[in-house]
Order: sequence, then C-alpha cells, then structure tokens
Amino acid sequence: MPTINFIGKDKVSKYHQQVPYKVLNYVDEKSCGESKNKIIQGDNLEVLKSLLPEYQGKIKCIYIDPPYNTGNENWIYNDNVNDPKLQKWLGQVVGLEGEDFNRHDKWLCMMYPRLQLMQKLLSDDGAIFISIDDNELCYLKMICDEIFGKNNFVDIFSWRKTETPANLAKKTKKSIEYVICYTKTDIKIKFRGLKKVSKSSNGLMNQTNSEKELIFPANYVDTALPNGTYLKKEYGTPSYKIFLLEDTEVENGYFTKPVKLYGKFKWSQENLNKEISQGTKISIRTLAFSPSYEKKDYEPEVPPNIIDKSFGVQTNEQATAELKKIFDGEKVFDFPKPPSLIEYLINFICDSESIILDAFAGSGTTAHAVINLNNSDGGDRKFILIEQENYCDSITAERVRRINGKFNYYELGEEIFINGKINKNISIDQLRDFIYLSETGQHSTSNEKYYLGTFEDTAYYFYYEPDQQTCLDYEFFSTLKDQATYKVIYANTSTLGKKFQSKYNLKFKSIQDDIFAFNGLQRT
Repeated sequence: MPTINFIGKDKVSKYHQQVPYKVLNYVDEKSCGESKNKIIQGDNLEVLKSLLPEYQGKIKCIYIDPPYNTGNENWIYNDNVNDPKLQKWLGQVVGLEGEDFNRHDKWLCMMYPRLQLMQKLLSDDGAIFISIDDNELCYLKMICDEIFGKNNFVDIFSWRKTETPANLAKKTKKSIEYVICYTKTDIKIKFRGLKKVSKSSNGLMNQTNSEKELIFPANYVDTALPNGTYLKKEYGTPSYKIFLLEDTEVENGYFTKPVKLYGKFKWSQENLNKEISQGTKISIRTLAFSPSYEKKDYEPEVPPNIIDKSFGVQTNEQATAELKKIFDGEKVFDFPKPPSLIEYLINFICDSESIILDAFAGSGTTAHAVINLNNSDGGDRKFILIEQENYCDSITAERVRRINGKFNYYELGEEIFINGKINKNISIDQLRDFIYLSETGQHSTSNEKYYLGTFEDTAYYFYYEPDQQTCLDYEFFSTLKDQATYKVIYANTSTLGKKFQSKYNLKFKSIQDDIFAFNGLQRT
C-alpha cells in the first residue's frame, strides 16, 4: 500500500505512546448540572490520552473539524517533541499563502498522533467523520489509510456549505467542503440515511432486478374456482400460462392475507408473509408481473455521498445566523458548522445511548447536535468536547448553557507520573481512580482505603502510601474481605511466591513497573 512521508513522521508516528497521562480536574463553577456529558479545556492531544482509561473502545462516533490549513490561519499545536527537525515545524506558526509545502508537514505532524489516539477511543462498530477542504484532503486521506486502515475507508461526503459562493475566485466558486469517513474495523456496518416516507420515493418499488417470476398478479384476478383458488386470465398473443393463488384474499388489487407461493419469486414465503402481516400493500400493475409495494414505515436507506438541504442540512450562513441568535446578535465565531450537519452524520451509525466525541470543539456545534437529537427522540446520547482555546468556557460551554444543555466542565491538570515516579501533587483519589479506570474502564466508587472495586469477579487493590514502601505479604492478604474469585493487588514489593498467588487466584503488580505500563497504552 502506498504511504505518505513527511518531515517529522519518524518521530510523531509513535509519539502518542509518549504523551503523558494527566488528570482531568472537575470545575464546579463552570459546570452546568449533573451530567455524564463532558466539556474539557486543554490541549486535545493530552486530553485524548487522558480519556483512554475510561473511554478506550467506547466512543461510537467521532466528529472533528480541525484547522483546514489554508495558509491564512494562525494555529499552534505544539507537540513538544524534543527533536531539532521537528521544532522547525511544530514550534512555528503555519506558513502563509504561497507554495510553502512546509506548512503541510507541520499540519501532518499535528494530526497524526491525535488521529492515532482517536482510533484507540473508537468502538469496534464506531466511525470517525472529519470535515476538511481541498487544502489537506489528499494528505488526510493518506494518513487515515495508514491509521484506520485502507479497507475501513467509507467515503468522502460532499457537503454543500453555501448557496451563495464567493464571486472572487478566478477559476471556480467554492460551494462544497468534504467530510471524510472511516470505520474502526471492517465489521459490516450499514449506514442509515433518511427514512423514506412514500412509495413514490421508495427505491425498492417496481423491482426488476431478479430472474425469478411472480406467479400471482393480485389485481388481475378474474375467476374464482370452487377450491378457493383464483385463475388469472390470459393476455395477448401468445397467451400467458395459467397462474394459481391458493386460499388468499384480495381487496382493491392488494393481497390482504398470506399467499401460498408456487414456482419462483424474488421474495421468500417467510418474507412475503411478514410484509403482509405488517400491513405492507403488495400489488401487480404491469404485464411484466414486477411487484410494487407500499409500506407503513420504510427502513432508512444507505445515505448518498452528497449532503445538501434536501436532507435537512443547513449551510454555513444559516449556522452563523443561528449562533448569532443564541448569543443575542453577537458574532462570536467564524464559520461554525450547522448542528443539522452533525445530527445527520451521527444518525448514520449511532443509537440513542451512543457517546459522541469532538476533539476540535470550536463553538460547540457537536454538543448542540447531540442535544437536538435527544430532544427529538428522548434519547440519552452523551457528548465529550475538547477545546484548548480560552473561549472554551465563554463560547463552547456558554453555547451549551444557553440551549439548556447539561455538562461537567474539566480542565487538564498535572501529569500523573514525573520522571518515572508518581506525582506527589496528584491526590490519592485521583490516583486510585486512574488505576481502576486503566484496569476496568470503570470509575472507582469504593471508600475503603486500599480496595478499589470489583469488576467481572476480580477485586482490585491499590496498596499505596505516598511516603513509604508497601509490601504485599500474608499479613496484608489476610485482611482482604471481598468475595471475588480473583484478585489484583498493586504494591511496591511482594513476599508471596508464584505458588501462593496461583493457589489463591492472586496477581501481584508492582507500582514501580506495572503502573507505568499504562503510559504505553497497555489495554488494547
């Protein structure tokens, strides 16, 4: 498979493993009600890493709207990689207009490790949607092929961003942007578009894509026979053969009860009976005997790769007007995406309880979209927004407050480990929660001193004292009172041998060694 090379790739391709874990500090005065929704202020690379213990493999949908790297932006995502050749790209502002390809290297260095962490966060049946324009589209496609797998590429959707494109260009008017989509795995996931509402718009009407014959055209019934069968009359020259229908009922040309099939037909007997029982109207209207049918409720069709107002998706201009209205007429953000775009994308794969992540949250459109969807169907979808800029509270979170959304607000805190040692500034509760999250993906709710909780019949203990060495010995082991079949115990040292551990289904983990393995993405 062709790969893309850019300056700094040899460093950033593994840098996501070196990103330190940091705690997320809850900020009560900026939060809005009790909720599992999260708005997090901090560098998204570090925040994504900090989300791994709790959310690895659990995010159903990721939508991001990263910098487009047009040459007119000022964006700084300093990955802090200690290498001279990377400093040139990662420590400077993006190059301005002109054929300065250096800015593409810098953009790729910024995106690569972030996409790697997002790939870790996606569930096996999840998908990522990335808004982009033609400045970085081809480069983005190549690095996504590497990170998500070429076989997991879904499509490049074209979104009509404006009905009134600028008239300043010398060659073309820019009317569309793109949304590139990948799934996490090659699990066969059917994307759902909009539901059809009438037979005239149903793509399955008047099917002729089968070699099987239909043998009972209901609205051509002519003669009732004594045994309850019906005889179809002959048409044209040469004459059609006789078709029989056994023990059925026909009203106005429609079958109203299950029909016994004879010969070949494009539906199975089971499927035909199911459709009729659900009120599907099936009729034959042509001499070709091709069935048409009208259902009470059509399943959503696979979405096309063009997105415009016909799908209820708004434009940039409409999104700007909506955001200004929310902020009492003040323009607070340039080129926000419309919530309807993200609602449409979310519905491709998400159910009513999915978790949706946006790592470039901007004005908070993704949260707005999730709230709209929950309001429309009573769902319980969750959102996680990450924004590093200072407007995270005043714009991103404020928008959610003004539309009556609830969320917990967090700020990125200190590193959990410094120079291979536990950071003494990290509270014991934060450290306990980190260990339990890393092991189970669940938050610890235990108030016992060393006991973290039990998950899937395994009890977890963190035998840790900040200012002294702890030893897992028989004396400590004898104090454990849980009833779990298995035990995992963290301590500095252990005097319990392998035979003892095996006999009592016990696993000792060294605080000095095993705990630091989490920084290398231990869980997969």
